[in-house]
Amino acid sequence: MKRLQRNPDIVWRVEKRRQQAVIDRLEAGEEIGDEGTVILLLSGMMHQLNLLGGMIWTLCDGRRGIEQLVGELQAEFDVDAKTLQADVQEFIDDLLERGWLGYDQSTD
Repeated sequence: MKRLQRNPDIVWRVEKRRQQAVIDRLEAGEEIGDEGTVILLLSGMMHQLNLLGGMIWTLCDGRRGIEQLVGELQAEFDVDAKTLQADVQEFIDDLLERGWLGYDQSTD
C-alpha cells in the first residue's frame, strides 16, 4: 500500500476554533464555502486549506493510503462514495504535484 505523507518541510497547524465553527455551521445546514481551517507555511507563503482539504492533510501521516483516507472521510460526510473518491484523488494529485505530499518510502 502506498501511504501518503506530508512534506516535513511544511510548517502547519489546525485552526481549531475556526474548524469547530465551520463544522457547527455545516451541521446547521449553512453554506461553509472555502473557509480555511488548516494553515500551511511554505517558503514564506501562507496557504489555507478548507475543511475537507484540512482533514485530508491531517490524515496524510504516513500510515494511510488513499483508500483509507476515503473510508475515514466517508464516515464524516454524507456524500456519494464515488464523488468523495474523485474529490480526494484530485486534491491528493494536486498536492503530490506541488511536492506538498509524497509517499512513505519505508518498507513494512
